[in-house]
Amino acid sequence: MASVAFHTLGCKVNFYDTEAIWQLFKQEGYEQVDFESTADIYVINTCTVTNTGDKKSRQMIRRAIRRNPEAIIAVTGCYAQTSPAEILAIPGVDLVIGTQDRDKILTYVKQLERERQPINAVRNIMKTRAFEELDVPDFADRTRAFLKIQEGCNNFCTFCIIPWSRGLMRSREPQSVINQARMLVDAGYQEIVLTGIHTGGYGEDMEDYSLAKLLWDLDKVEGLKRIRISSIEASQITDEVLEVLQHSEKMCRHLHIPLQAGDNDVLKRMRRKYTTEEFAAKIEHIHRIMPGVAITTDVIVGFPGETEEMFRNGYAFMERMGFSEMHVFPYSKRTGTPAARMEDQVDEELKNARVHELIDLSERMQLAYAQKFIGQVLEIIPEREHKAQPGSGMIMGYSDNYLSVVFEGSEDWIGQVCRVKVTEAGVNECRGQIVGAPQLPAVSGLKRATKATAEAIPGQAAKAIV
Repeated sequence: MASVAFHTLGCKVNFYDTEAIWQLFKQEGYEQVDFESTADIYVINTCTVTNTGDKKSRQMIRRAIRRNPEAIIAVTGCYAQTSPAEILAIPGVDLVIGTQDRDKILTYVKQLERERQPINAVRNIMKTRAFEELDVPDFADRTRAFLKIQEGCNNFCTFCIIPWSRGLMRSREPQSVINQARMLVDAGYQEIVLTGIHTGGYGEDMEDYSLAKLLWDLDKVEGLKRIRISSIEASQITDEVLEVLQHSEKMCRHLHIPLQAGDNDVLKRMRRKYTTEEFAAKIEHIHRIMPGVAITTDVIVGFPGETEEMFRNGYAFMERMGFSEMHVFPYSKRTGTPAARMEDQVDEELKNARVHELIDLSERMQLAYAQKFIGQVLEIIPEREHKAQPGSGMIMGYSDNYLSVVFEGSEDWIGQVCRVKVTEAGVNECRGQIVGAPQLPAVSGLKRATKATAEAIPGQAAKAIV
């Protein structure tokens, strides 16, 4: 039996795409092996969100070639899309396929087995207008299934290369989304995370359909317990979306809304499409209609031209917003973006000092948010045995408002809804006590679908997280 190994760099969308590519190999009878093992085919799914992403991608490509010089080396993802010639210049690379036409990967593999001539299968992504349909019926994660609903981005923020690697906005057909949601529920998943490059933009390229309409259609899927949006821009939280958040019992009390900067001058230089006043008004509205909602965000620190005063403005604004967690990234130059050519680049030492200040603020806000729930009973879907205490009988999972809770329980409960009282708040995890064990038998068939090793890229915030 032929074997295939995967390595995924970057964001959650890449993880989804790797799972989808694995399904294609699986259907052809391939066995999946660990990336550090000897395989017949290595697939490296690359990231280009920062220059570091490019470098790490090249390192992993070379590692696969060293592991088995006879193997077929296939490179896909964002770095492959933007720099195919650079990748093909690495001796031993056989196939570069970018961020489209992944459904043809096995056709190219068969061609390579016959001819063994390197193939550049990358096309101009800016001309692509159709969503690439790739289903994923099961996932490595036992309790949360990711469902990709959208691809590409039309924003062209000055720090970001993503539109050039993923192309322009294109939404998945509504019926296709609903069909895959039903397939995931049938496989035993109770929570679905909607993901994409610019997830909240779903439907902007469609007539008479929108993200709000999709959320209502998903709300009707029988057996689905939770719907979570991986990331959404403040400007995309329309009155119709707010109505779903207020009235659907399946919508999670958690939204990831990227801020990127808390000062209007910096936001303008980033080419973000809102002011801090508009952002604050939206956040305050969400808090009114969804009591207890967790709002997480992304922040880029040390953007070119960020003065001490701008940073202080941003700090005060973030503190006022009371985020339940912030993902803080130092600005790093991305070759090919307008921001990389800007004057007034911020000194690295100053940038790192500011990053630490904001991480401290994030941890204080995280703890303050968690403390509000001490004594409350939350519905937790256990995800796994507690890593820090294997064999202790402790399991961990997430509440709908994204609190990580560790409590004593049976591994049979994994994937099932448990009622847990929060007894102790923490920055990254809380402690709890079971008050209502699940009634249903443990779901069989939720299994590890991909052994793809993973590597996150430090630096800019990829637009699809959670």
